[in-house]
Amino acid sequence: MVSPQHRKFDFDGTQIGEDLISYEYDLTQEMLDGFRRAVEDAGAPFPTIAARHDSSAFFMAFQENTDGVNAGSELEFYNPPIPGKKIKVTSRISNKYWRRDKPYVVVEATATDEDGRLLEKTRTFRMMKPDEVGKKWQTQG
Repeated sequence: MVSPQHRKFDFDGTQIGEDLISYEYDLTQEMLDGFRRAVEDAGAPFPTIAARHDSSAFFMAFQENTDGVNAGSELEFYNPPIPGKKIKVTSRISNKYWRRDKPYVVVEATATDEDGRLLEKTRTFRMMKPDEVGKKWQTQG
């Protein structure tokens, strides 16, 4: 994978539609076989789900201030990847918003193979204030 320049994540400075990074990797038969063993499904067609392209791109783009909690994910699968093909991932910030006084960022990634076949689109909703998680269950003393 390509090692992009890291920067500090700044919620206020982040722009909706902002491109993050693009990277490529070769999907090997060993990767596919390992995924199938892990999920105990000999015919599982989408090993890319284990790669979490959107989250990988976010953490490759930002090195600091990335604490957050996965508040949800959406995955759309189009064509199963083919071992031996290069997979190209592009990513961007597709949305950001405040909900219940907490900042959220939505990271989207699209994966295509070297032949231009659309493989998947993924979106992760990250709540960027993780210290808030679980507060409603804490007892006051």
